[in-house]
Amino acid sequence: DRTAPPAEPLLQAVADTLLPAGPSGATLAAMTEGWEILLTAEAVREEDLAAYARQRGGLLFRCSASLLGRSSGAEVERAGEAWALVDLARRSGAAEEAEQAIDAARLRIAGLFGRRWPAALRPLGMLAALAKRDADRGVARFERQGAPARMLVMARHRLTGQ
Repeated sequence: DRTAPPAEPLLQAVADTLLPAGPSGATLAAMTEGWEILLTAEAVREEDLAAYARQRGGLLFRCSASLLGRSSGAEVERAGEAWALVDLARRSGAAEEAEQAIDAARLRIAGLFGRRWPAALRPLGMLAALAKRDADRGVARFERQGAPARMLVMARHRLTGQ
């Protein structure tokens, strides 16, 4: 935030594109702390998952909402947390960890789709809708990323906000 970014193309692009639009470098850097929790935890506990979800997904959705011109609010951040937990479950090689992440995502996603998402936040809502679908189906029934049914969920949400 106070000096030029290192000679790393991705960090330079972040500095040129994202920082002028609102989020601080410190805020964006805090997302890495969510990943670090998973790297340092021997066995993932409920509090580890909560911190991971908050620092990776909640913060990502908060910053994204800001870049989309809207304030986030608790529901948007909770949707981001659910998305991060489902993403973790989809990529985890440990069945118990994946189940823990899905259970935690279900708690966060409940009640987020009873009303329309504002048009500006629908890109985030689309990710949350996919997270809800995955959480509802469970680890054993995940669909592949580009499955037609998943694409229909995204298209429906984009058009209707639900």
